[in-house]
Amino acid sequence: MSSLLTNSAALAALQTLRTIDNNLNTTQERISSGFKVGNAADNAAYWSIATTMRSDHGALSTTVDALGLGSAKTDTAYAGLDQVRSLLDKIKSKLVAASQPGVDKEKVSAEVEELKKQIFSVTLSSSFSGENWVYNSDSDTMPVKQLVGSFTRSDSGSTSIQTIDYDASQSILIDIGDVQRGVLTMDTEVTDPDGTTTNDFFLIDPGAATGANGNEIKLTSATSADDLRRMRDAVEIMLAKVIDSASTLGAIKTRIDSQSDFVKNLVSTIEKGVGRLVDADMNEESTRLKALQTQQQLGIQALSIANTNAQNILQLFK
Repeated sequence: MSSLLTNSAALAALQTLRTIDNNLNTTQERISSGFKVGNAADNAAYWSIATTMRSDHGALSTTVDALGLGSAKTDTAYAGLDQVRSLLDKIKSKLVAASQPGVDKEKVSAEVEELKKQIFSVTLSSSFSGENWVYNSDSDTMPVKQLVGSFTRSDSGSTSIQTIDYDASQSILIDIGDVQRGVLTMDTEVTDPDGTTTNDFFLIDPGAATGANGNEIKLTSATSADDLRRMRDAVEIMLAKVIDSASTLGAIKTRIDSQSDFVKNLVSTIEKGVGRLVDADMNEESTRLKALQTQQQLGIQALSIANTNAQNILQLFK
């Protein structure tokens, strides 16, 4: 039935055109933003997951930076320890040379003193970002260093930060606050071969208010062969402690590097996961856009045809 008051064909065409326009607007928005889920109205569940994971992504990126800082501090301390180890080797060699008959012990002592000054300089300069793990001038013991290791979120949604702990007091070589806390400033006990006589030696006098009680490793023309042996043994003990500290730092460095690689991979995985949830497929959206534009043109033509029906009815009355 044809009616002048109600154009059913036009209403149907208009409704179809409105649906096409809505779909076209949605597709154009996805193409312009790159997201198929741009807000909670698009998909509340996916939007909530993606928003939470983006927040975790930022925290993990910061963790990577923190691990880099921790790695730099560890590298600096390790470099200082390794250089001191090399210098202690040279001091030990000088003491061995001084044991040879006819060697001028005072000249050897001058060389040893220069090596000791170099050790002091190395420990003092082994600092990164205001932290020095081999030199301490405070009255307090060097505290345990906590390096950010990871950021995690539990099933319940609570978050936590795990740390990599390192007892920096174990790598202190020179301690002005308390000489007995520094490997090279403390009294190192040496036992004679008879097992009954002990002597204390220290390598460096840092000029602290209260110095070590033992004898400084220093040569004079009157230094006896027994004293030279005791000094060598003391340096050997110090060297073993330095090597042990360097080994511990090396293990910490390996752990930091491994954790950094893992967190970087985790950040990349989160980026991919979030992308799968909310990113628009541009190939699919471009194809849909082309189809919707064609449908829009056909819808406009259908509406135009439907609107001419009323005019055709007027022809019946002519």
